[in-house]
Amino acid sequence: MATGGEADEPAAPEGEGEGERDWADLTPVCLAEAFSRLGPEDLWRGAMPCCRAWRAAARSRPALFAALDLEPAFEAVGADAAEWWTPAFQRRVDAMLRSAASLAAGELRVVRVRHCSGDALASAAKSSPQLSILSIQSSPSVTDRSMLTVASCCPILTELDISYCYEVSYKSLEVIGQSCPNLVVLKRSIFNWLDSSEHVRTVPAEYLRACPQDGDREAIAISRSMPKLKQLVLKFAKLSGVGLNSIAEGCKELEVLDLFGCANLTSRGIEQAAANLKNLETLVKPNFYIPRSAFHMERYGHWQLYDERFQTNVFQI
Repeated sequence: MATGGEADEPAAPEGEGEGERDWADLTPVCLAEAFSRLGPEDLWRGAMPCCRAWRAAARSRPALFAALDLEPAFEAVGADAAEWWTPAFQRRVDAMLRSAASLAAGELRVVRVRHCSGDALASAAKSSPQLSILSIQSSPSVTDRSMLTVASCCPILTELDISYCYEVSYKSLEVIGQSCPNLVVLKRSIFNWLDSSEHVRTVPAEYLRACPQDGDREAIAISRSMPKLKQLVLKFAKLSGVGLNSIAEGCKELEVLDLFGCANLTSRGIEQAAANLKNLETLVKPNFYIPRSAFHMERYGHWQLYDERFQTNVFQI
């Protein structure tokens, strides 16, 4: 029935029509449970900065911060960015790493970051005895000193990626292997030193020139201290047949071996090493072709193919 020219409207259900729901009134337990379903970016940049109650709810559950995985964000860019190599960017990564270690309250288990400092890494390691996966690609400030801290504080490491960390030497590999007996995955790649043009204008030139030269010494350290390795990635490493043979003798359980870009190896040497690895399922060979006659044109007068095409000491720097 009309009253004053307006039709009667059905009464709104109780609790509705009183404005938007106030999510801040949810109990901390409910909030924490909801936050557990968020990805890292939504948790860090969405939920926690929203209000004090949400931040407190997130902090009340350390397990929410058991994994700090920034790798998807880096991979989304598709290539190195010049600003990543600046002190300002390193400070941002360090702040997240330190915060994650603090919020996890000893439950930090997975760290995948890039461009962190050695001090931040050591600080996080000291409070993270449960750390099992550590990836710190392209961290020029990480040194043997900070890696020794990781080795002593994180004995249950199973996976380690120190690719493009040029201040980390064979000494760290020895101690990590001895202190972390359950290590099964090691990634120790270096930048493409055969053609560094792909890194120009992003990676500092002086850093590219600091490319590790002791590939065989690192390979021997790996073989002697990491017998349980199942996956080993050594892209563009400067190891020779001596280092590769050492790995084949000491790491009998290898299932995946990535030698892409290892220009100092021969196809024959790779085949011999692979024959000694009975569990090997995936072998990535250097996968590039350099005709030897390119360096002997006066003698041969034409491009001649060689079976030993992977051995190119000409490229050593």
